[in-house]
Amino acid sequence: MGLIRKLGALLLFVGAGSLHAQDPNLGRNLAATCANCHGTNGHAVGEAKTLAGQPAAEIVQKLMDFRSGDQAATLMHQVAPGYTDAQIKLIADFFAAQK
Repeated sequence: MGLIRKLGALLLFVGAGSLHAQDPNLGRNLAATCANCHGTNGHAVGEAKTLAGQPAAEIVQKLMDFRSGDQAATLMHQVAPGYTDAQIKLIADFFAAQK
């Protein structure tokens, strides 16, 4: 019975991962959580940094720095650890593609 449960859990995990890979809107959906500070589609209004059109590599690096604590922040050091490397890449790619 233990082996069957382990296989079932593995299949569930693999299936969930493939659903994320097939969702063409996942990057946009993840990036939507940034809108409160960075504006709709990364077009900030006010003091927050505009993310739209920024190079993906720079966004990834900044998020990694916030996550590791190498970059000081008021909020981002709390937000960034909630994302996986793959999610950060999706978010960065989404913002980089915005005009």
